[in-house]
This record gives sequence, C-alpha cells and structure tokens, in this order.
Amino acid sequence: MRLAARVGFGAIEFHDRTVHSLQVPRLELDEAWSFVGKKERRCTPADGIEKGDQYVFLGMSASSKAIISFQVGKRNEENTKLFVQDLRERIINAPEISTDGWASYEGAIEEAFGAHCTYGQIIKAYSGEPEIDAARRYSPGHVVAVSGRAVVGAPRHISTSYSERQNLSLRMASRRFTRLTNGFSKRVAYHLAAVGLYVAHFNFCRVHETLRTTPAMAQRLTDHVWTVGELLTACLDNAPVKPRKVHRRFTVIQGGKME
Repeated sequence: MRLAARVGFGAIEFHDRTVHSLQVPRLELDEAWSFVGKKERRCTPADGIEKGDQYVFLGMSASSKAIISFQVGKRNEENTKLFVQDLRERIINAPEISTDGWASYEGAIEEAFGAHCTYGQIIKAYSGEPEIDAARRYSPGHVVAVSGRAVVGAPRHISTSYSERQNLSLRMASRRFTRLTNGFSKRVAYHLAAVGLYVAHFNFCRVHETLRTTPAMAQRLTDHVWTVGELLTACLDNAPVKPRKVHRRFTVIQGGKME
C-alpha cells in the first residue's frame, strides 16, 4: 500500500506538470460523493475533516473528454474555490463552463475567471425526497424538470452530461467508490492517491470509445496511447522523495507518515 500511495502521489505530480496551458472550449464540472473511514452521520468532532464524506470534484473537457482538474474534500465553499482556481491556472482561453446548481460554484467561478468565460447552471428538479443526503441515496431520483440558467454571458450549451457519465466511470474503475461494500478507503491519503492514479490512467492510457483515442491525445498532451508500464514509470519518476505535510489538494500527511 505504501507503493500504491507513492504511485498515486506521483500521478498527481505528473498531472500537475503535464496538464497545463490548455485550450478548452467547453468545461463541465461535477462532484462525486464518497466517504473515508466511516459515513458522515457516524463521525464525531474528534474525527476532524479526514473522515466521513469526501467529494471528488472533477472538471473535464467536453470535446477531448480529458480530466483537467480534480479536488478531494468536503463539499464546501473552500474546496470549490480551490478546485475552480486550479482549473483557471491550467486553461489559457476563455471557456464555456457548465455546472450543476451547487451554490458555491457561482462565486468561485466569478472569483477565478471573472468575465473571461461564459457560464451556465443546469438545474434539475426531482420527485420524492430531493433533500435526502447522498450517503443514503443509491440511485438518482426521478427527474421531473430540467432548466438551464445563464450566469455569465450567454453560454450556447448548458449541460453536465459528460461529467455525470465520468462519475460512473470513476465508480466502475475504482473499488473504493463502489457502494454497499467494505472496499471504501480507510485513510484519506490513499483515497487521494487512488483518485490521482485514476485521473492519470483515464487521460493517458484509456482509449475513449467515442473518440477512438485517449483524452490526452485528443488534448494534444501526447502522441500515443500510453501503456500501464509507461504510466507507472512516469508516476514513480515524479513521486515526491519525502511526502509533504500539507498537500494542496488535502491535508493528508502528518509527521512524515501516511495518515
């Protein structure tokens, strides 16, 4: 598991060094629910922020299907801002952005992009119990109405369909995200490392069924489909020699040991 964590953190560093200075016409943002250690309702104040709900924020290109940025943590305003700011640092054009109705997106996008984007929200109304928490909902509610709302400028497309499909790919590819099993992450460091490795593999190794190429090739980050061996070599080459106490995507390291 220490090797897996090293590879995962190396994958994050590899992502940071390669996925930047991009032209992305359309961005879709969404969050996938998960948990670490225990369900949120069983957490106590002593558990801090490292136990319970840990959402995975994913931002992907609608054209290349590449995952441009990700963030792991609580679904709150602080993590939303960190996630959107990281997106801004990787993109050099003024993209069209689509998100769901999560309230923190509006302020985060205004702060990071200002007027250098067009932005719309897709609002879905569900029948039944729309406020039921994610930890107890194992299938989406029945959608009774969908509406788009322009927030910045006049976006031509307001949709999160690709990013929502990406959430399914994440759950199918990583056992840690399978519901109703004991395969969930027990420590947040390994959870973050698993997400980092998934993102690197999805971008560079996995041929997209629609594109017939990898997202990294479609985004012109590489000229060939990577093998798993190539990816592991790149991850280990980029793995930090000594883990940092605070990772910018999550506070996960204490005293030089994986927590």
